[in-house]
Amino acid sequence: MTTNDSTPAPVQTQTKEYVHEHTPRLDWHQHAPEVFKAMVRLDAAARKGVDPVILELVKIRASQLNHCALCVDMHSKDALAAGESVERIIQLSAWEESQHFYTAKEVAAIELAEAITVLTDGFVPDAVYERAAALFEEQELTQLIAAITVINAWNRFGVSTRQVPGHYKAGDHK
Repeated sequence: MTTNDSTPAPVQTQTKEYVHEHTPRLDWHQHAPEVFKAMVRLDAAARKGVDPVILELVKIRASQLNHCALCVDMHSKDALAAGESVERIIQLSAWEESQHFYTAKEVAAIELAEAITVLTDGFVPDAVYERAAALFEEQELTQLIAAITVINAWNRFGVSTRQVPGHYKAGDHK
């Protein structure tokens, strides 16, 4: 479209108006600094010996299940910074139909993370545990279970205090 004098007409742009960012209910780490420090130490201890790629995948998946937007944001950014593909991160929400994006060991870890996180049957099903146990050495499996347990604890702090996603920079909390 042009005006009568053959100059281009101004481009009409629409600006998106996003919903206002919520504020956190509570800065829990400031009010319970010893608990926060203990969680950081527990997190560091739990991650030892766990493959960093698997660690981020299970953290993202557990955080998706728990609706912890802060942790989904944080661990997706950390995974991307570590070289993980956008495609594999996106497919985590539908991993059962997208298993071909992952190794057998990654699938077993994601499945175990989901079983530990959801606990709809009140326990981790034997078949899920046995698949993971077949692919992980006992020490590594123990550390993986610890890491999944810790991300679930972080998620509970995040969702109950309404921590705000979007401000984390990859590596901030490593």
